[in-house]
Amino acid sequence: MDFGLRPVGFDALPGWAEDDPRALFPALAACREHILNVKPYRTGASGLSSHDLMPLLEAAAKLRPANADEARGFFEAECRPFLIELKEGARGFVTAFYEPEVEVSDRSDQVYRFPFYRRPDDLVDLDETNRPSGLDSNYVFGRKTAGGISAYPDRRMIDQGFLEGRGLEIAWARSKVDVFFAHVQGAARLCFPDGTLKRITYAAKAGHPFSAIGKLLVDRGEIPMIGISMQAIRGWLATHPDEVDEVLWHNRSYIFFREAEVEDTRLGPIAAAKVPLIAGRSLAVDRLIHSFGYPFFIHAQSLTRLDEGKPFARLMLALETGSAIVGAARGDIFTGSGDEAGELAGAVRNAADFYILVPKQAASRFG
Repeated sequence: MDFGLRPVGFDALPGWAEDDPRALFPALAACREHILNVKPYRTGASGLSSHDLMPLLEAAAKLRPANADEARGFFEAECRPFLIELKEGARGFVTAFYEPEVEVSDRSDQVYRFPFYRRPDDLVDLDETNRPSGLDSNYVFGRKTAGGISAYPDRRMIDQGFLEGRGLEIAWARSKVDVFFAHVQGAARLCFPDGTLKRITYAAKAGHPFSAIGKLLVDRGEIPMIGISMQAIRGWLATHPDEVDEVLWHNRSYIFFREAEVEDTRLGPIAAAKVPLIAGRSLAVDRLIHSFGYPFFIHAQSLTRLDEGKPFARLMLALETGSAIVGAARGDIFTGSGDEAGELAGAVRNAADFYILVPKQAASRFG
């Protein structure tokens, strides 16, 4: 592994004494229900499993902390913190994501022209038993045809009509750019003309690797690296309409969605961990390394836009993942739903220290 876990005390976590992690307890309960009633989460390369996590979840199920001190005391009693150390002194890194709200219609016309698609029936999951020899091992989806399995058409081919006429449309948006950014975020709230609010969440993807269009624009000298953000990218696309397709098609990855009701507008979409995301307390991690449900304390000294000018220092739960989230100390912070959450998320690109809280019984394996 290219990282290590170094035991530290809670007093070594900058800002720990001021944090209020009470919001995590409903999510801990939801993770427990999923593990018990559905299946355990996949164990990542860290070796920490759902089985290791269960003592913490069982203890949390018996407590409803009355205040921040009691909540912090619970984690101090049940866990040991470990700093995730990267090789050669590298730092961790955080970005942020949100749930966009998109104006849509349930029928297409001259205004609403850009579809959100359900998963096609010819899209199949790939593993070592059925992946064609010529297809890179990073492809976890492919297209099943009468002649066998191949790579699925990419963003350009789908935008140009590959899926038309198959009845896969969930709704149509006004803007191709809005659809693209919903793909990047992996979810959206759909606002229909009659006031109906629905939710779409990730169902599958075409399988091609994610390629950041922000990096493309930086490399081309269109946006300076220091100024890159979602807002800057959207601004550039708005002023270069003739180049939108070329830039968006650089990211060949394409996302398919499933529909879900908005049962509680205070909660985010159902995450990869199969529980609702909590604004400001949910973290996307590399699921090849980390198992879902684990608490992470994130300290980012330079990230001040999320806490009214104070450095970001919060206990969070690993509930989500993403194709751009790669590495032991790489995370994506969920900021919530709607435009305000998008404004908060769009410019988060900060160095951060990652501490994972390990239940005491499992912690003995790591020193």
